[in-house]
Amino acid sequence: MKKIFVVILLTFNFIIAQQTPLEKSNFTKLTSHDELKQFIQEVDKNSDLIKSEVLTKSIESRELFAVYFSKNEFGADKNKLKVLIFAQQHGNEQSGKEASLLLINELLKPDNQYLFDKIDFLLVPQMNPDGSEKNQRRNGNGMDLNRNHLILTEPETIALHKLFDKYLFEVTMDVHEYWPFGEEWKKLGFRRNFDVTVGAITNINISEKIKKLSYEKYLPFVFDFVKEKGYTAFHYLPGGPIGADYIRYSTFDINDGRQSFGIQNTFSFIQEGMNGENYSTDNLERRAKSQMAGMLTLLKFSYDHKDEIKKLIAEEREKLINNNVGDKVAIQLDHFSDGTELKFNLFSYYSGKDTLVKVNDFRSVVKSLYDVERPKGYLIPKELIELKQWMDKHNLIYEEAELDRCDKIEEYFIDSVGTIDFERDTIINPYISLREVKDKIDLEKYYFLPVNQLKNNMIVIALEPKSMLGLVTYKQFEYLLKPKEKYKILRVIN
Repeated sequence: MKKIFVVILLTFNFIIAQQTPLEKSNFTKLTSHDELKQFIQEVDKNSDLIKSEVLTKSIESRELFAVYFSKNEFGADKNKLKVLIFAQQHGNEQSGKEASLLLINELLKPDNQYLFDKIDFLLVPQMNPDGSEKNQRRNGNGMDLNRNHLILTEPETIALHKLFDKYLFEVTMDVHEYWPFGEEWKKLGFRRNFDVTVGAITNINISEKIKKLSYEKYLPFVFDFVKEKGYTAFHYLPGGPIGADYIRYSTFDINDGRQSFGIQNTFSFIQEGMNGENYSTDNLERRAKSQMAGMLTLLKFSYDHKDEIKKLIAEEREKLINNNVGDKVAIQLDHFSDGTELKFNLFSYYSGKDTLVKVNDFRSVVKSLYDVERPKGYLIPKELIELKQWMDKHNLIYEEAELDRCDKIEEYFIDSVGTIDFERDTIINPYISLREVKDKIDLEKYYFLPVNQLKNNMIVIALEPKSMLGLVTYKQFEYLLKPKEKYKILRVIN
């Protein structure tokens, strides 16, 4: 009699826990977009906890799905913490997508549904379906989506930011894979070997209090939790190989998934699992399950620290909206060492085991190279239609320019255009002069874009001509920098 009961129970569990396409293939075959679509539609149909919707369609007309987890109407309970995870911006980084589907099943288990007493969670399992189908990095337009969060030219990133602006998530995570198999590392004899790596925000314009919570509480928590699940985890550390190049805490650029939301004072992270050699299905089960463990960690930490996170994010965002922030905005930055010695395990090609390695050139600190005074706002020429379109894509608040708001105006003159090093890349660096405008300006030809809004820091970083992270560094806006001419975007000062 006891054996019969066990068989019935197992059968019942099988019915309520539908296998993902990856599980059905015994972790040997990547999930196609059609399979992902079918799986999401079926779990949506069978569960009251979740609902799904199509955010947009890709360049090649594949759907981008959002999966909402909530015990009531999503976003209606203002006391709940809103968490967003999105995966597979790069099509050849497949484990984030697979982990997302595993996570859906994990969260449907009764043991995990307590999370939604305090959290409303939204999951975008696959940002780049076109790249995924071809196992290639870029989308159907040939664009790297994780370099598109400032200019927003692609339907996938536009839809994601529209979603963020609608709900103003307090917590976000962008899920990727890193590739540790470079030839230079092989020559060194070592490579990275962590199942999961996590990076917190690094742009110094973001709230220091949010950074402190990220580095002092969340990162140790995720490292311990993932280890308890049987996997390895560490900081996300680009750069190297050791001895040939420095190691750092990822980029400070605001055009990626983590920093573009972080610059709005969001508790924001990037998670990178280890890819398969040659971007293959190698070790796919471990890759997917370890990524899922890291994603689950974010939800558990958010649940445990709901009140602390929600209060902190509300306070720090209010400062941006009221322009109660520092007078200076850093627009040129670099990585520096503060003398901290980094020790971490690398896989040895010689011994076939993890080996403790010491890094002397660890540049753990980001500092400003060039600041600007934060203005009251900017005058945007109406003739520059693409700038109006950019403001609309970012849901920025702007209005007709009026004299009482624009009584003091500054303009830049582009003396010449040089170059500057930006994380081993060479970009433009104009030499400029700044003066107050004394001549009368026809304000009817301008929009006034104030900075006292949530995207305060982003606006300044995007529009300043010397910003190494600004619009002028992109091809479609490079015409704004013409030597021996005035910069058409004007600064309004207090």
